[in-house]
Amino acid sequence: MSRSARRDRVRRRPSDDGGPFVAAIRRSGPYAAVRDVVYRMYERRVEKSLPTDITPRHVGVILDGNRRWARSMGLADVNTGHQRGAQKISELLQWSAEAGVEHVTLWLLSTDNLNRPAAELDPLLDIIENTVRKLADDGWHVKPVGALDLLPGKTARVLKDAGEATSDAPGLIVNVAVGYGGRREIADAVRSLLIEQASRGTSIEELAEILDVEHIAEHLYTRGQPDPDLVIRTSGEQRLSGFMLWQSAHSEFYFCEVHWPDFRKVDFLRAMRSYAARHRRYGS
Repeated sequence: MSRSARRDRVRRRPSDDGGPFVAAIRRSGPYAAVRDVVYRMYERRVEKSLPTDITPRHVGVILDGNRRWARSMGLADVNTGHQRGAQKISELLQWSAEAGVEHVTLWLLSTDNLNRPAAELDPLLDIIENTVRKLADDGWHVKPVGALDLLPGKTARVLKDAGEATSDAPGLIVNVAVGYGGRREIADAVRSLLIEQASRGTSIEELAEILDVEHIAEHLYTRGQPDPDLVIRTSGEQRLSGFMLWQSAHSEFYFCEVHWPDFRKVDFLRAMRSYAARHRRYGS
């Protein structure tokens, strides 16, 4: 794909600034009640503008900016940002279900994050474990996604238990990506494929003859699910950082400036509006 084509896929719509609505919010200053009323009006306007026949089946979300949010609030403990971000997840899933989305992938912890100091990582893992338990208790269909063998035993067990307990839950499927890295996923898929074929007595030469992209796709963490139609990243970063490298080949991307803990329904609706306005060509 050319650079110009890729820029087209990530370009924000000029109307996303909200025009006079957001200007009115900014002028409201300390009057929180006025600000909230104007935001609700703008939120309804955006929601009414969405076409009902163009909805992404699968939305991937890179929940970025928890630590930066905490620092911007003057909080010494960045885990407060992680906790606030975890509380936002239930809202996102509710908005997604209402919009008709069928799959949501939440990137909660990367393989790189596992290298953080224990003083930061251990509380973060506790927050993730509590978040996953709550998702299961709330009745969402939870599917662990990632290299669980890299995680502490307790964290891996919580993820597996949640997946097993909600395997028959109806409705929205929530992929919880913990210990996830796109390169690691592809390596694990190839490894799994080789082990499977070896158990069938397939030689390397025979495998080389038949191997295609579908063989690898069948061994990804998200096998059996549609690829993400839309990938949202918060906090202003405009890169994937290894998120769903294989599956996002034809995804649309939406980047917003707000840190994840401050992500609002109107931000979600803007992402949906941006997606609906794009023409997906799948490389053609």
